Amino acid sequence: MTVLVGYTSEHGSTREIAQHIRRRLDDHGVQAEARSLEAVDDAAAYDSFVLGSAVHNMAWMPSAVEFVQANLTLLADRPVWLFSVGSKDSLTGPIGRRMAARYPIPKGIAELQEAVHPRDHRILTGVIARADFPWPSRLVLQAIGGHFGDFRDWPAIDGWADDIAQRLSQSPGAISH
Repeated sequence: MTVLVGYTSEHGSTREIAQHIRRRLDDHGVQAEARSLEAVDDAAAYDSFVLGSAVHNMAWMPSAVEFVQANLTLLADRPVWLFSVGSKDSLTGPIGRRMAARYPIPKGIAELQEAVHPRDHRILTGVIARADFPWPSRLVLQAIGGHFGDFRDWPAIDGWADDIAQRLSQSPGAISH
């Protein structure tokens, strides 16, 4: 079984998460490859998928959505997990905590879930770097109690990857729809 850990990343945080998941799957004996979704020539070459995107304007990046839409039939027939990398855990303070508690599923994910029936969708937090935000956005982030830094929760990501590896190691009937 070959797993595509596919990603769309703007500043590298989502790519690093995907590469980490791939290494964790490999540690469990699951053959996996981490690739940018823009670089995948033949999705049919993979038996299962862990697909993620950075979240901008509360939506997956267009190239990630395009990959899923172009491969709907294939993805609907194979095991799929989705992850979205945003800013949820960087939000603190009274306003930020309220926003984090109601952090929405990115726009369009419900439709993708309906079409491909993923085993799971996780919302993760990446690196929130000051240099990646124009100054008006920096002010807004700070006003709502957001902070800059690396908010990736590696133990939680490891646990999720371990669960994926376990489910993929089960008999094919156990992971089918």
